[in-house]
Amino acid sequence: MAEHQMTVVGGVGTHRDDYVAAIIGSAGRLLGVAAFPATGAGYSRFLEWMRSWGDLECVGVEGAGSYGAGLARHLAAGGVAVVVIGPNRQTRRRWGKSDPADVEAAARVVLWGEATVRPKSADGPVEAIWLLHATRCFAVKARTQAINQIKGHLVTVPEQVAAPLRGLRTAVLVGACARLRPDPGRGEATAAAKRSLRVLAEANPALLAAPGVGAEVAATLLIAAGDNPERLTSEASFAALCGAAPVEASSGQIVRHRLNRGGNRQANKALWRIAMVGLRYDERTIAHAARRTAQGKSRRDIIRCLKRYIAQEIHQILTDPPAVPKDAHLHQLRHNTGITLTDTAQAINACTNHLSELERGTHHNHNLAERYHN
Repeated sequence: MAEHQMTVVGGVGTHRDDYVAAIIGSAGRLLGVAAFPATGAGYSRFLEWMRSWGDLECVGVEGAGSYGAGLARHLAAGGVAVVVIGPNRQTRRRWGKSDPADVEAAARVVLWGEATVRPKSADGPVEAIWLLHATRCFAVKARTQAINQIKGHLVTVPEQVAAPLRGLRTAVLVGACARLRPDPGRGEATAAAKRSLRVLAEANPALLAAPGVGAEVAATLLIAAGDNPERLTSEASFAALCGAAPVEASSGQIVRHRLNRGGNRQANKALWRIAMVGLRYDERTIAHAARRTAQGKSRRDIIRCLKRYIAQEIHQILTDPPAVPKDAHLHQLRHNTGITLTDTAQAINACTNHLSELERGTHHNHNLAERYHN
């Protein structure tokens, strides 16, 4: 009876169809190992089994962002603390790999307090954004493959099909291929060529309605943070997640940092894209780059520093988003002074589309709004 009142922690190794779990007491003794199906009923049986050993304090889940996502959501809904466990490759190289050994090691990592990262909740709008983002990425790849296949076909299809299509720009070429119709009277090869080119061309419009660059960057950063960005307890943790945390590369009298090759590389690329736009349009970023250049910093070091500052600002926006003001008065102010949108864009070195979005309230940029108003 006393054994069932002790505090216990668990470790789980997840697979597509099932998963293995281990339970360890607060004194470090292995209490049990069991396997469960990766289904809703299996999740319930797993939680009931874990709690039968004592007061369940925390569970470490391997693959909490993939095969273990459903289990992590079920545990969180049941009021159980969940942390993310990564594979210990050093231990595996030394002692080999087995599911019971892996889950016991995962449980001990939880017991020793070495795992503190909470998994994404994956139950809000960001999860929907991730699904759309994944679909868009697939569409981008499918579009590229389709265009390459079209151009490859033009090398081998009959001349009467290829001749009108040669030299066309990609968008025009895709439209022309989409309008092709098989003509059995001209032979089977010609009919098959037109049919294949048309099918490939119709794969292209799937991407035409995809979000633009701004939406792409926002989606990437939201997906990296998840539906519960508060799990990233500091801006430094978000920077580390994005691979923007500085890495020491000092030696002797040289004190410097280098680019971080770890973290979420898609999120790191999003920060890079923000930095590139800032170096062209944002006055603060341009001034910062000039100051760093005067200090003898290389362009690579400057971009690394910029990504770190951008990560800090993005973390603030994700965890404590400021109220978005209405900028419709800017349109009326510009109209009253008789200035065109093009003249305004040229005067403040901004994009006309960005100013239009600012006026319509579809996108807000505080620095741009201030420059616009002045």
